[in-house]
Amino acid sequence: MDRINIHISIIGIIYLCLLMIPNIIWLYNQPIGYSSKNENKYLLLLEKIGEILVTCFAIVHFHPIEYTMSIYLFFSIVLIILYECYWMRYFTSEHTLEYFYGSFLQIPVPGATLPILAFILLGIASHCYLLVGSSLILGIGHIGVHLQHKKEMR
Repeated sequence: MDRINIHISIIGIIYLCLLMIPNIIWLYNQPIGYSSKNENKYLLLLEKIGEILVTCFAIVHFHPIEYTMSIYLFFSIVLIILYECYWMRYFTSEHTLEYFYGSFLQIPVPGATLPILAFILLGIASHCYLLVGSSLILGIGHIGVHLQHKKEMR
């Protein structure tokens, strides 16, 4: 019987830290008027399933990880840096819903869109298509919830 080889991705761990740290800080700096009580239960379910899967597959790979500076990895890094810039803008703002859900560099709902795209490209760059699929599941839920909130603001 073949053995299952498990490989740990340091880049995946770094990305997850870059994702989680601002979100933990956000818990104590939520936008004025924010409420999660009307969120779509199906989107939330997809979001939670996607969060678990992305966390697993960002860290654990079942094949040797070979990162080369491909266009996918380059743009993934650019997107995760833009995600951090989005959070810096939010944390230095007045913590309003407009800053939280508003576009950043013409990117709609950047707090949801940027990390999803970054993880999809990271999955492509590392040939981890489980990460790509997990990111798509997370994206449907997470971006969907953010769009729902943005729509309620109007």
